[in-house]
This record gives sequence, structure tokens and C-alpha cells, in this order.
Amino acid sequence: MNRYGLEHHGIKQSGKVQWNLSVAQLIEEAVRRGEGILTSTGALNAMTVPRTGRSPRDKWVVDAPSIHEEIWWSKVNSPIPEETYLLLREEALNYLNGRDLYVVDAVVGADPRYEMPIRIVTEQAWHALFVKQLFRRPSLEKLAAQTPEWVVINAGKFQPDQKKYNLNSNAAVILDIPRKTVLVTGTQYAGEMKKGIFTVLNYTLPKQGVLSMHCSANVAQDGGNAALFFGLSGTGKTTLSADPNRDLIGDDEHGWTDTGIFNFEGGCYAKCINLTPEREPLIWEAIKFGSVIENVVVDPVTRMPDYKDSSITENTRCAYPLDYIPHALPAAVCGHPEAIIFLAADAFGVLPPVARLTPEQAMYHFMAGYTAALAGTETNLGKDPVPTFSTCFGAPFLPLPPETYAKMLAEKMKKHNAKCYLLNSGWCGNAFGQGPRISLKVNRDNITQILDGTLDKAPFSIDPTFGFEVPKALPGISAELLAPRYSAKDPADYDHRAKDLAAKFVKNFEMFKGVSREILEAGPRV
Repeated sequence: MNRYGLEHHGIKQSGKVQWNLSVAQLIEEAVRRGEGILTSTGALNAMTVPRTGRSPRDKWVVDAPSIHEEIWWSKVNSPIPEETYLLLREEALNYLNGRDLYVVDAVVGADPRYEMPIRIVTEQAWHALFVKQLFRRPSLEKLAAQTPEWVVINAGKFQPDQKKYNLNSNAAVILDIPRKTVLVTGTQYAGEMKKGIFTVLNYTLPKQGVLSMHCSANVAQDGGNAALFFGLSGTGKTTLSADPNRDLIGDDEHGWTDTGIFNFEGGCYAKCINLTPEREPLIWEAIKFGSVIENVVVDPVTRMPDYKDSSITENTRCAYPLDYIPHALPAAVCGHPEAIIFLAADAFGVLPPVARLTPEQAMYHFMAGYTAALAGTETNLGKDPVPTFSTCFGAPFLPLPPETYAKMLAEKMKKHNAKCYLLNSGWCGNAFGQGPRISLKVNRDNITQILDGTLDKAPFSIDPTFGFEVPKALPGISAELLAPRYSAKDPADYDHRAKDLAAKFVKNFEMFKGVSREILEAGPRV
């Protein structure tokens, strides 16, 4: 087994280090150490309180001269001076020195041409179980020979001094490109490790001509008609791509090469608030021995999870390997997509349930990356929905300028004749709290009709505010639902909400300088 030692990462410790334990061993360790409990389904439940979501305000990039000019410095890529970081890093490593540690050697990238070996070092067994299930496992032969290119050092229980290091809180997730390290401190939320590696790939892959994407992907069972689903957390990427009639490539992170699509990961990370076997049977069945659930309320006697209980957080999660989904393709690769679907959980009830976009509108909405954020996915969100614009549907994970990714998407869509659609997985006509959310069945029916060509044959009308094409009629979908203004309880109130949301789109787009006139004109009319 590979023994590329921890001293290469600056950890000089005398505690017990356990390397690449099996799933069963890691579960035993986590239970023995009191890190989590086994539930009635066999899944391990762990708590990450007080941080039960990502901490985007605590994300930093080491400002080194070698990479300064290429980084998209922004509110999601805040610079931390290299000398400050090195002091913080030394303190975090000293914290880990002497402690019992778990090491997981894995890979990311299902396409062998772009496979990258990684290492995760953590003091918690359940964190090691999480990454073992989320990332791809190398063969024993590769494991023995591989040297990690990047390492995640998770010192989540160590809380750095906020004032000493000029941080925004006592947590920090730091991308250190020169040393190929992601350092996690002050938070035990496991998603920071997953998204830390995604950020790494968003830095490395575009330099190799590969478009890195925050999207899920599936394919017809005959291997054709691939589809991509872009969207922010909570919009349905995992749920809608887990289709019993199609094969799953992956639920969250993919690359688009000259030959097609490949999954970065080896697992899925699903939201499980209000999860039911009727609504999401594939995810429900995947929550079993080997899976990790986070921050779910569990009955202390029966050990039954209560997925309806949001008293800890709305952002309850489950991590499970891809092979827990019956229709997941082990190779996790497919050809070029025929359909690209942008998911928006519109809590303001303005967007239609489905629309067809022109190439220019596709670029506009990709760069806008709209949804309405609801409580739970990130820290510091209240109960009311917040309009959220996250460029390329993944701004917190983009170290390079957004135009880098937008230009690559436009080129690949044009080259491979991919069509683009907008799907509203939120509210239609009436806003959040005033009417029901669009049903999962309607969303699935709309996706089916996109993929089988039915939607493209429908009669269309032009949305007066956003300008995209909205089908007037679709089999099984009420005409009233397809016309949000007429399904609203108060059409005048709908007009006000539509105008207000359009203005927010325009205001957000002011950040993009030098965008072509065609893309600007593809936005909403104010």
C-alpha cells in the first residue's frame, strides 16, 4: 500500500494513523468514537452543528505571486496573504500533530485522461467515510503506486483566531494553489471537502481544454440522448437526474471534453429534507449501510430518521456511492449532451414551469445563474427566500473569471448542437407561501417531453418579460400552469413580481463588462 507519508503535507505526528480503511471499518470507528449513530436504515447519522451548511464568506484563496493575475478575486474568492496563511496553516498542522488521524487516498475524474489522485487527511472517521463514498476509489494496484496531486487537510475542530488572521469568523476554507492543498478549519460540515476538490478541478481542467460544470447528467438506456442539469443547491439536480427510466452519470459535478461527459465523483450528495419513498424512491433506497446522513433528527429508541423534522437544519443531507442507484453507469461517462437544462427554484412564482432558450439566452442565463435560495444550504440564511445569482450556477467554486467557463460552454454547445431549456422547480404564478410548489411529477413530465422531442413540436408564445419561448400546450400539463400570470391569484401582483425580478436580473448583470450586445439583449425587458 502507498506510504507517501504525511510528512510531505507538513504533519509530523505521533498519534495513530489509519490508512484507507474499508467502509465497515470506518463505520465501526465512527460509532466507537461517538462521532455518529447507526440508524434503522443502516446509515450513519453525524452532526455538524453549529455549521450545517457551507460557509461561503469563509472561503479564501492564498494570494501568491505565481497565481495572482489569473484568479477571479471577488466576494467568493477573497485573498489571504501568503504569509498570514502560512502561519495559520502551521497552527492547524500543530493542532493535528499527535492526534489519531484517518487518511483516504482517492481519485477524481472518470475519464482516465483527466483522472487526478487526491488525498484527504482528517481526525474524524465519519469524514473519512464521507469522502470514501463521495470520491472515486482507485484499484488496489493504482492505490499502491499513486502519489496524491492534491490534498485536503481537514482540521475542522480547530478554530483559528479570527482577529489574529483577519478572518470573517472562526472558520476558514482555504485554497492553496502553490502547495496543492485545501485546508479546512473551524467547520465540520463535510460538504466543504467535496466542494474544495470541485474548486480545484475548476482551476485545473479548463487549462486542459475541459469545461468543468456544476451539473448532474444522465443518458438514455441505449446510451444516447444525454442531458445535463445545471442548478444551484436545492433546485433538483440530484432528484431529477435520478430517473428510473434513464441511466445516471452523476448528480453534481462533471467535465465536458472533446469526446463527451464524465463524472468527477463516485458518489451522490442529496438533500433529504421531506424525503419520502413515493417522491424519491431511488434516493430513499440508497440510504442504507455505508451511507452517511448529516444533521437528521433520529428517534433515540427506534433509530428511525425523521426527514420532515427541520429543527436542526433544512439542509439535511445524505452521501452514498453511485452504485447504490440501480441505473447508475459504473463507467460514469457518456457522449455529448443533446439537451442542457437550467434549473431554477423560483420562489417568487414568476418563471414558467418550462421554456426554450435561444443560444444567446442560454449564455445570459448561464452567466446569471438564478435561483431563489431557501434556508439551510448555506449558513446565515433566514426563512424567507432570497433571490440568488451565482454565475455559471456555481460562483463559490470558480477560481477563474466566469467568462472562462461561459465561453467554453458556448463553444461546446455550438460545436455539438446542444439545445438549452429552462425548468422552474419552484413556484409558478403564486409565490412561496401563497401556493404549492410545482410537483415533481410535472417537472419530470416536462423533462421527458424535452428529451423525447415533444416540447420542441409544441406551439409557443413569447414570455413578455423574459423573452424566451414558452409552450402553450403540453400533454399532461395544464395550460393554466404554462401561463403563470393567469394561474396567479392576483395578476396585478404577478406583474409586480415579474417586473421586480427582471430588474434584479438586469442589476446583477451589470457586473459583466464587455459582454456582447446579443447576450445583453437576450436578458429580460424592464
